[in-house]
Amino acid sequence: MSIRFTAKARRGMAALSVVAGLALGVAGCGGGDSEDKKPENSASASQDSGPGPSAQEGQADTPLAELKGSNGLLLQITSAERDSGGFVTVNGNLKNDGAKSVAIPASLSGNETEIIRNGRSLGGATLVDSQGKKRYYVLRDTDGRPLTTTGLQTIRSGETVAVFMQFPAPPPDTTEVTLQLPTFATAPIAISG
Repeated sequence: MSIRFTAKARRGMAALSVVAGLALGVAGCGGGDSEDKKPENSASASQDSGPGPSAQEGQADTPLAELKGSNGLLLQITSAERDSGGFVTVNGNLKNDGAKSVAIPASLSGNETEIIRNGRSLGGATLVDSQGKKRYYVLRDTDGRPLTTTGLQTIRSGETVAVFMQFPAPPPDTTEVTLQLPTFATAPIAISG
């Protein structure tokens, strides 16, 4: 299976990795307390102190939403974050809960020629703002490539693939939208940030 990301998405993921690494490095810096040096206390100290779990820990524990698709596919949404640049990035995991390998349905890419031309993706996803009565489509770069995970082909039974989708941001007072993806159930998700 091959997954391609746009240059902008790679930079965003690299920046997220750097921030996560810095957060882990800062969490490891403590006072001279001898209890911090014990292995059994270091795990509990990171869970019991501080402002709470990191974004990655929160993502792994409780998804914002789970959308069931065809052939045992399950999309777990782990975050939907508003960026100061005027877009919302939705992150999640696409999992094959079925007993057999599943070819990713072409319909997930949507029906726009420009997006289909760039291979299988989650380009058919939309966010619906019921309050503002608007639908937001996946953003595209200047070459027409969708700003979402691309190159999806087949997912083996039990396999999970990290995915993302970027949309224009709804107005700041909109904190909940409905995620729609062809062949999947819809689900409301909360936007943070």
